[in-house]
Amino acid sequence: MDIHQYKIMLVDDNHDLSEMIAGILRQSGYENIVTAGSVAEALDVFQRELPDMAVLDVMLPDGDGFRLFQKLREKSRISILFLSAKDEDRDRLFGLGLGADDYITKPFLPPELVLRISVILKRAYQFGKEAGTENASVLSLGECQVLFDYGTVRRGEKETPLTAKELALLKKLNENRGKIVTFDALCSAAWGDSYYGYENTLMVHIRHLREKIEEDPSHPRWLLTARGLGYRLAADKGERR
Repeated sequence: MDIHQYKIMLVDDNHDLSEMIAGILRQSGYENIVTAGSVAEALDVFQRELPDMAVLDVMLPDGDGFRLFQKLREKSRISILFLSAKDEDRDRLFGLGLGADDYITKPFLPPELVLRISVILKRAYQFGKEAGTENASVLSLGECQVLFDYGTVRRGEKETPLTAKELALLKKLNENRGKIVTFDALCSAAWGDSYYGYENTLMVHIRHLREKIEEDPSHPRWLLTARGLGYRLAADKGERR
């Protein structure tokens, strides 16, 4: 499926800005755009339209985008990008720490917004397969299994969804299993050529990954730190520290 066919939900109380962004996306080939101006309206639109991705403003008239993010995550593992006038590092790190795929501040460059949306959609759905497809690509980490084709972590009967960024990072680490993958290489895998400045954000994603794949995230056995260099995915039997 071509990424331009996926449905994108724009949530912003500034109607003119929302229409401008919708116009930019349509000019770039994205025809399936729905909009909302508040938390309540966004939840209603989501329930009715079932979008594949959401672009959320942080400051909304009846709440904030962070809370909306959490409500959407309770229903789906939809890809989410924050687009906000709040450009403080703590807000960006908080949004990414929740599990968002990206965070862009206003004002923004239209080509950059389109590029980041395209990158997120490609990484989120290039692993997908039609329901019922067998022989999914699986990474075994002890009692935990990562199902790359479905973007989930399975432990026993429990399945936990991965974000697009987490999936991209795990894929890169798995491609180089047993070897150190540098900070730059991981950031490039997750954010593409515009990865500069995401080193601190990378640590947030690594922490969330450990919470999903490690039995004891504080004492990781599989996703290991190579101090000053990057990270490494341990070999088949893991490593006890």
